[in-house]
Amino acid sequence: MGALLLLFLAVAGALLAGAAPVSAHAALTGSDPAQGAVVDKAPAQVSLTFSEKVALSDGSVRVLDPSGKRVDTGKASNLSGATYGVKLHSGLPDGTFTVSYQVVSADSHPVAGAFTFSIGAPSTTSVSLSDQTAGGGVVGGLYGFGRYISYAGFILMVGGGAFVLACWQRGAAVRAVQRLVVSGWVALTSATLALLLLRGSYTGSGKVGDIFDLTLLGQVLQTKAGAALVSRLLLLAAAALFIAVLFGAYVKRDAENADADGENADGEDAGGEGADGETEKRGPDADLAAEKKDLTFGLAIGGTVVAAGLAASWAMAEHASTGIQAGLAMPVDVLHLLAVALWLGGLTTLLVALYWAPSIEAAAVRRFSRVAFASVVALTVTGLYQSWRQVGSWSALTDTTYGQLLLVKVGLVAVLVGVAWISRRWTAQIPETPEAVDTAETAATAEAADATDSAETADADAEEKQRAEVAAGASPVAGASSMAAASPGSDTPGTPAAPDKGPEDAEDSPRAAQLARQRAAVATARQKRIRDADPLRSGLRRSVLAEAGVAVVLLAVTTALTSTEPGRTEEAAKAATASASQRSGPLSLTIPFDTGGQDGKGSARLTLDPARVGGNEMHVFVTRPNGKAFDVPEVKVAFTLDAKDIGPLPVVPDRIATGHWTASGVQIPMAGDWKITVTVRTSDIDQATVNKNAKIG
Repeated sequence: MGALLLLFLAVAGALLAGAAPVSAHAALTGSDPAQGAVVDKAPAQVSLTFSEKVALSDGSVRVLDPSGKRVDTGKASNLSGATYGVKLHSGLPDGTFTVSYQVVSADSHPVAGAFTFSIGAPSTTSVSLSDQTAGGGVVGGLYGFGRYISYAGFILMVGGGAFVLACWQRGAAVRAVQRLVVSGWVALTSATLALLLLRGSYTGSGKVGDIFDLTLLGQVLQTKAGAALVSRLLLLAAAALFIAVLFGAYVKRDAENADADGENADGEDAGGEGADGETEKRGPDADLAAEKKDLTFGLAIGGTVVAAGLAASWAMAEHASTGIQAGLAMPVDVLHLLAVALWLGGLTTLLVALYWAPSIEAAAVRRFSRVAFASVVALTVTGLYQSWRQVGSWSALTDTTYGQLLLVKVGLVAVLVGVAWISRRWTAQIPETPEAVDTAETAATAEAADATDSAETADADAEEKQRAEVAAGASPVAGASSMAAASPGSDTPGTPAAPDKGPEDAEDSPRAAQLARQRAAVATARQKRIRDADPLRSGLRRSVLAEAGVAVVLLAVTTALTSTEPGRTEEAAKAATASASQRSGPLSLTIPFDTGGQDGKGSARLTLDPARVGGNEMHVFVTRPNGKAFDVPEVKVAFTLDAKDIGPLPVVPDRIATGHWTASGVQIPMAGDWKITVTVRTSDIDQATVNKNAKIG
C-alpha cells in the first residue's frame, strides 16, 4: 500500500512540478484605446472586452502613467455584456500608459495581463509588464497540487466504495480496502480545505502570506468557486457517514450472516432435521439476509447521491459551467467524473485486494470487469461530446495547448484500454470453482488461524497461572487452612492440594506462546507463497499494476486539462484580437525634430490609416514650434520591422500644401512593432532624421 501511494505522489509531483501557470479561460479580445494605439487626447475611460463574462474586485483594472502612478478612479464596472471599464482622472500628460488587469473568468480561473497605449506620442515607462501573470508561483503550484489530490481522493473514495458494494461485498471487512477508501476521504477533505484557503491568494496577489487572510477567505465564500468548495465539504460529511456504515454496521451484518450459515451447516451435519425444523432454523437467516439486502440498497442509493453531488461541485464551477450548451454539459461532466471514479477507483481497489487481501473471489474480479467495461463506454461517449465542445475544430486540436493535451490523454486512454484487455484475458482464465491452489490456500489459512489460536491460548494460560500464583502467595493463612483440611491421603473432595511446580514448568507457557506465534508466522508466509505461486493471479496482479501506473499519469494530464484554456476559446480569442487590431483605427505619431541650423526646430505629425496589413494612406504634417505650418523642401519616411529583418521600406510622400505631405497605397506586409523613420530637410544642408516605434496591424 505504501509503495503504491509513493508511486502515486511521485508521478504527480513530477508532472506538476514543471507545470506552467494556469492558462486563462477568458481572453482579452479588445480594448479602447487599443493595445499600442497613440491617441491625440486623453480618454475619459479605458474599456476592456473579454471572450466571456468575468468577475471583478477592487483594483481589478489599473491604469498607470509613465512613472508608475495610478491614474484611474479605482472602480471598474460592467459597461455591457463582457465589456468592462474604469474611468480616468482628467488632465493626463502625454506619454505611454500601462493598463493592468486581473480578473476571474466564469469557470473560476484567474486571468491577468497588461498592455500599453500612448497619449500624444510614445515615451519611456518605468512599468514592467513581465510579471503580469496569474495562477503562478508557489501559491499556484500548491493550488494545482491540491486540485490533483482532490481528484485522486474522489476517485479512491467513490471507486473503492462502489467496488465493495457492487463487486466484492466481503471486501468491506478487509483492512487494506478500508484504509484505501478512508485515505481517499481524508485526501479529498484535506485538499478541499487547502483549496479554500489558497483560493483568495491564488486569484489575487499570489503571496504566501495571504493564504490565511480571513478577509480574502470571506470574499472567496461569496464567489461561485467558494460556494462549490463549501458544498463539497458538506457532502463529505455525508460521505463520512456512508463510510462509517459501510465498514461498521454493514460488516457486522455480514459477519452475522456468516455465523448463521455456519450454525445451519453444523446442525445439518449433526443429524439433519425435518422440513419443519429446517424452516424454523432458516427463518432468522432469511431475516438477516433481507436486512443486509435492504442495507445494501440504501447504501447504494445514498452513495450514488453523495458521489453525484461531489462530482457536481466540479461541474458547476469549471469548464462545463460556461460556453455553449452549459445546461447539457454539466450533467455530462458529472457522468464523466463518476465513470472515471468507477473505473480507476475500482482498479486501485482491485490492485490492493490482489496484493494485500488474503484472497479475492474470481466472481468479484469478473463483476468488476463488467463494471469497468460499462465505465469505459460511458467515458467514450461523454469524452467525445466534451472534446467537441471544448475544441470545436481540427486546427484547435493540433494548434492549441488544450488540443495537444487532449491528444496525449486519448493516447493514454488507448494504452489503458489495451492493458485492461490483457487483464480481462487473465480474468477469463481464473476458474470459478476452487482448484488445488485454492484448497492449499484454504488449508494454509486454517493452519495460520489454528496457530494464532494456539498462541492466544498459551498466552491466556500463562496469565492465568501467574494470577493463581500471586493469589496463593497473597493468602498464606487461607493456604494453610486448606492444607490442614485436606490431608495428603484423604479421599474427600474439596480443595485438593495444588501440584508442585518447578521453575522449568513456569517457563513452559511463555515458550509455548512464542512457538505458537512462530507457527502462525510460518503459516502466513506459506499462505502468501501459495497465493503468489498461482500464475493466473500473478499475471492479473502485474497487468492491474500496469493499469494503475498508466492511470496515475492519465489523472495528472486530466488535471492539467482542467487548468488549460479550451481550444475553442483560445481560437475565438485569437480571431477576435486580430479583428480588433484591424479595427483599431488610424495611427497618429507626433515626432519633434531639430536640424541644428537657423529656424531648424519643429515637429512632424504622421498619420497612417487604417494602420493595418495591406494598403494604407499616409499624411505628414510639419509644423513650427508655434504650431504654424512649416514649409520644408523635403520629407522622407521609411518603415522597418527589425524582428523579421524587413526594411527599411522607403516612402516618398508628395507635397500637396504648405507643411502637408501625403502618400497613398503605403504597403505594410505584416503586423508587428514597426520602426518609423522620418527625415526632414529644412535647407540645402540642414536635415534631421528621427525614429519612433509603433504597433501596426
